[in-house]
Amino acid sequence: MADDCLFCKIVAGEIPAQKVDEDEHTIAFMDISPWTRGHALVIPREHSPNLYEIPDEQLARTAAAAKRLAKRMKERLGCDGINLINSCEPAAWQTVFHFHIHVIPRYDDDPLRLPTRPEEGDPEEIAKVAEELRG
Repeated sequence: MADDCLFCKIVAGEIPAQKVDEDEHTIAFMDISPWTRGHALVIPREHSPNLYEIPDEQLARTAAAAKRLAKRMKERLGCDGINLINSCEPAAWQTVFHFHIHVIPRYDDDPLRLPTRPEEGDPEEIAKVAEELRG
């Protein structure tokens, strides 16, 4: 547990949260700034600041809890789809430095839009980056 971590304080019961699911390894609770109806967060009980540092077993448990919640959202909220989002580091929009997965129900008529429109990339640049990643 990190003393200054908002999510660790939720795990410890020091800060209230609208919990919707929990087990011995994870907690899921409603996001206080929801992007859509039902937007929730799934976190591991143990503190890991981000994707780079979370142990694989803890990541797997958190992902399984996100899947469990997504299925429940589909059944109970009647959403048309689900986004799972993890932001890692400030450049990727991370604001709370305790690993978490946003589980965002999507509805055909909701206001969310892609932050960018996919466009075909430069094949040479794609091949160059692929080579860097293979090494």
